[in-house]
Order: sequence, then C-alpha cells, then structure tokens
Amino acid sequence: MATDENLETFRRVIELGFNEGKLNELDTIVSEEFVEHQFMGESGSRGLKSLIGQLRTAFPDLRMTIEDSAVSGDKVWVRLRCQGTHKGPLMGIAPTGRKIDTTALEVCRFEKGRLVEHWGVPDRFAAMSQLGVLPGPRRE
Repeated sequence: MATDENLETFRRVIELGFNEGKLNELDTIVSEEFVEHQFMGESGSRGLKSLIGQLRTAFPDLRMTIEDSAVSGDKVWVRLRCQGTHKGPLMGIAPTGRKIDTTALEVCRFEKGRLVEHWGVPDRFAAMSQLGVLPGPRRE
C-alpha cells in the first residue's frame, strides 16, 4: 500500500471515528487485531471504538485536526490538535463545562490498508489543567 494511502486511512479514522462518531465505519479500516499501546484497555477494533465512545461522551463536540504529518514506510506520524467541551464524565471527573484545546503526537502502523497499531502521547497535563483539576503554572 502506498504511504499516502496510509495517511488517508488515518485521516478517515480521525474524521469518521473521533470527529463524527461513526464507529461502525471503522470496521473496514481498523484491524480486528488492532493493538493500542497508549491505554490499558480492551484490544482490537472494539477497544478503539470503546475509547472513542468514552471520549465523545466526555466531549460531545470533540474535534481533532491533523496539524502536521509525516509518513515512513508502514508508519504515519501526526501532530493533532484536540478541542472539545467537557460535558460528560471523564476518568471519574464530573463534567466541568470547560473547553480544552490540547495537542497529541500519534504514531500508527498499517498493514494491507488497515490500522494495526497505535502509540500516542496526548498532553494530558494541559487537558487536566484546562479542566481545572490540576493547578496551572505558577506565576512569580
């Protein structure tokens, strides 16, 4: 598969899954053997769908935008901008009504046109600070 096609597949995961919540659309582009290295949870495409569902419950207006990307062989690297309003529970945190605007670095591996592995580094500290559950930077 051409590397540009892998990037396009990743774009579809972001648009269809995270941004639009069309989880069944992921069945043709995410492998059943999908491995998530970022979170401890259910593996396979069902695990990814569960994660997306939790994020969209916490942030119903979730919007992810690919800001930068690079492709190398079977891997796609991206920098995402993640925005949304906290209107549902998130990891035991009651809805705050606050907005987040953070970044994440993502690496995905593809086989035969399907997403098979993911590693991610979201800026959780910034998100938790924006939600008011962590103190912001001290100003002196």
